[in-house]
Amino acid sequence: MTPRIIPATLRDLSYIAANLRPEDQAEIDCQLDQWSPALLALTALQGFAYVAELDGNPEAGFGAAEQRGGLWIAWSWGTRRMRRCVPEITRFFHEVLGPQVAARGAWRVEARALAANELALRWLGRLGATERCRLPGYGRNGETFILFDWTRESWNHVPVSKTTRPEATATDTDRRGQGRAGARGGTSG
Repeated sequence: MTPRIIPATLRDLSYIAANLRPEDQAEIDCQLDQWSPALLALTALQGFAYVAELDGNPEAGFGAAEQRGGLWIAWSWGTRRMRRCVPEITRFFHEVLGPQVAARGAWRVEARALAANELALRWLGRLGATERCRLPGYGRNGETFILFDWTRESWNHVPVSKTTRPEATATDTDRRGQGRAGARGGTSG
């Protein structure tokens, strides 16, 4: 079955966080002193948050949150089945999430990945992020991370003219009109 992107809920993100793939578990463990699936899920609901479902089961969470005016942080994590969702998440990133963040006035979007997480590093490159620098000792146990970013100037997939129009604020893929994280309701489409 094809993955489906839906607005994130606390329930879905908590499930994903409780069933993280080892790469994501390692990355989160070395960034946070103490965390729980519910706390990680609640934190992820800030800003734009989405879930990739596969066969009706939540497998990956992703999104972006504003840190201050113009600066956003992109994030993603998932279960062992996340890999099957990556192509659809990538499409959604380019067609919906990127334009949503740009429409909110983002000048810079950052993402950090554990240097040992080869899958994340390759995916960030495919998403068009620029590798900026290594961050030695960024992890709480001295792990090295790599900082990636997208800037307004580098968003070749998000024309600035489209970021200022009202229709740039997209809705979710089943057109229920919940373009931001929100409660799931109704029947699945």
